[in-house]
Amino acid sequence: MMSLWAVVLLASFGVFAIKLIGYLVPATLLARPTPTRIANLLTVAMLAALVAVQTLGVGQSLVVDARIPAVLIAAGLFALRVPYVVVVLIAGVVAVLLRNFGLMA
Repeated sequence: MMSLWAVVLLASFGVFAIKLIGYLVPATLLARPTPTRIANLLTVAMLAALVAVQTLGVGQSLVVDARIPAVLIAAGLFALRVPYVVVVLIAGVVAVLLRNFGLMA
């Protein structure tokens, strides 16, 4: 079994290797439209996955609770270009009201 320091050193080496490979990629390859589009879409996909995991996951299980309607409300408000602070406040109020009235856990 690997010690904690061995894992940290191995992960550090892996990150360094990935960073080094990034510097070795020719700039002409990165200037093409396809890699740029892939990088942009990958960023959105990773953010969406993070939001889904944080909204639906608790440990190793999926949970349906007041966070789901709050995130849906926030997405709708973002689509309407409501300022970020207002979106966070409204989504928080929605989650609190649903939990306090016992509609969702």
